[in-house]
Amino acid sequence: MASLGYGEIKLFSGNANPELATAIAAHLGLKLGDAKVSRFSDGEVQVEIGDNVRGRDVYIIQPTCAPANDHLMELLIMGDACKRASAGRLTAVIPYYGYSRQDRKVAPRAPITAKLVADLLTAAGFHRVLTIDLHAGQIQGFFDIPVDNLYGSTKLVSYLREKVGRRDDIVVVSPDAGGVERARAYAKHLRAGLAIVDKRRSGPNVAEIMHIIGDVRGRYAVLVDDMIDTAGTLAKAASAIVEAGATGVMAVATHAILSGNAAQRIAESALDEVVVSNTVPLSESARATGRITVVTIADVLAESIRSIHHADSVSRLFRI
Repeated sequence: MASLGYGEIKLFSGNANPELATAIAAHLGLKLGDAKVSRFSDGEVQVEIGDNVRGRDVYIIQPTCAPANDHLMELLIMGDACKRASAGRLTAVIPYYGYSRQDRKVAPRAPITAKLVADLLTAAGFHRVLTIDLHAGQIQGFFDIPVDNLYGSTKLVSYLREKVGRRDDIVVVSPDAGGVERARAYAKHLRAGLAIVDKRRSGPNVAEIMHIIGDVRGRYAVLVDDMIDTAGTLAKAASAIVEAGATGVMAVATHAILSGNAAQRIAESALDEVVVSNTVPLSESARATGRITVVTIADVLAESIRSIHHADSVSRLFRI
C-alpha cells in the first residue's frame, strides 16, 4: 500500500540511545538524518536539524531514560524544530517511555506525570507515538494522538524458547500482583506454570518480599517484569524464590533502567542471568557483571516504522 501522501522517511536521533537508532536505520536501509543536539553554556538544549524535512515523514528516536529530564527536553525540542520546519508527519519513537510509573494519584496532591508528558509531546507537534511496553497499558488513553504500544515479549520469548524452552520444569513468576497479566502471557507461550511474589512496599524504591504464591519447589523460575530500576525487588524476589525451593532463577525485563547500585545488586544476587532488550543503553558497570544478556528490538521498531509509513497493519508485529 502506498503511503498517505507523506514524503520519504527521515530518521533522527537524540543523545539517549544513538546505537539503537543507528541499528533501526540500518534495518530500514537508511542513514540517520543530520541533527546536532548539544547544550548552551547554561545547560539549555540546542538543536540544529541539518536536513530538509518539509513534507517528510519524520521519526525521532529517543527513549526518555536517564538523565530523563535532559532526554525528554531533547525530544520535545527536536519535535518543535521539525514541526516549525513543516514536517509532513512527526512520530516520536520512544522505546522507553519515562515518567510512566506515575500513572495515577496514589496520594493526595500527587501528580500524574504520564499524562503530563503525553500533553507535552502533543504540544511539541507530534502526530503519533511509537513505544514498547508501557508501564501501564491505560497510558495510551492519556494521548489525543495515536499510540502504538509494541510488546518487548516478541523478542524476549523467542530468546527464552531457545534458552529454556525444552525444559519441562519451568515456572514463570511475577514479582508483584500488578505484573500477573504479563507473567501469564509469558507462561502461556512457554507452556509453563505461574507463581506470584507477594510484595509489600515500605517506601519508594523499597520492597519487602513476604512469600511466594504458587509452587516453585524443584522448578526453574523465570522472573518477568517490564523494567528493572534499582534491582532491589528483583534481587529480593530471586532470594525468596530460591529459599522456597527453586532449583534456579533468571529474570527477563524489557527496560534495563539499572539506576543506583542495580548492577552490583544483580552481581551479588541469586540470579543466574538477566535478559533485557536494548530500549535503554547498558552502562559499563552493568556489562561488567557478566550476567546481563541484551536482546535487540531494533528490527521490531524498524518494521513498525515501515508499516506506519506505508499505512500497513502494525498488529502483525504483536505475534510471538
